Amino acid sequence: ELFLIEMDQVVPWKGLIALIEPHYPKGEGGRPAYPLMAMLRIHLMQNWFGYSDPAMEEALYETTILRQFAGLSLERIPDETTILNFRRLLEKHELAAGILGVINGYLGDRGLSLRQGTIVDATLIHA
Repeated sequence: ELFLIEMDQVVPWKGLIALIEPHYPKGEGGRPAYPLMAMLRIHLMQNWFGYSDPAMEEALYETTILRQFAGLSLERIPDETTILNFRRLLEKHELAAGILGVINGYLGDRGLSLRQGTIVDATLIHA
């Protein structure tokens, strides 16, 4: 929980949204698209905690703090295919590695580093 609170404060959200927004579907026709901020936060939680797409969907249903971090309610959780499609969108436009690089660079500038892995050991380390 503390990790997500800290990441909420230190990640340059506006800059990342501006990077992705030109490529993100507007949801015209059919179901409305999930908010870009929610999908970005889900993508980052997958990276930080090592969740697969199905495990991320399940975690969003089961873990309140993850839902809150993503800005979602139980009534509308993206399914594993939606989560997969967002990652593919980032990869298609070569944004995925850049996003993680921006975050790691931003953290490094503040004397922090991120250790990736499982939910147990995703931590910010103050250098």
